[in-house]
Amino acid sequence: MRSFYTFLVIFCLVSVHVKSQSRLPSPDQETKVIKLYPNPAITVITFDFQNAFDKSNFLQIFNFLGKKVYDAPTSDQKTMINLSDFFRGIYIFQLKDQTGRIIQTGKFQVSK
Repeated sequence: MRSFYTFLVIFCLVSVHVKSQSRLPSPDQETKVIKLYPNPAITVITFDFQNAFDKSNFLQIFNFLGKKVYDAPTSDQKTMINLSDFFRGIYIFQLKDQTGRIIQTGKFQVSK
């Protein structure tokens, strides 16, 4: 139960941090930097970086408990992640620039 509360606190902090970023566009103007598919995913998920692709960005993935399970630079326009080590559930991703500013965040589901 303690892990759930930890995740809830982290999720709330991330939400507040994202909303406080003044340089982020409003939801009605928001342009997606990442297109991910399939969602829900079973064996592989593909992150397709759209028009604002930058090799200095980092992609991070957190499980439902808030534990970081993936962290890597965005070296290619399209990144495929093998989900064999991921458990069934909801995951949160964040795309960050080199200063640590969150560019985009979202969620996806792994269903095995």
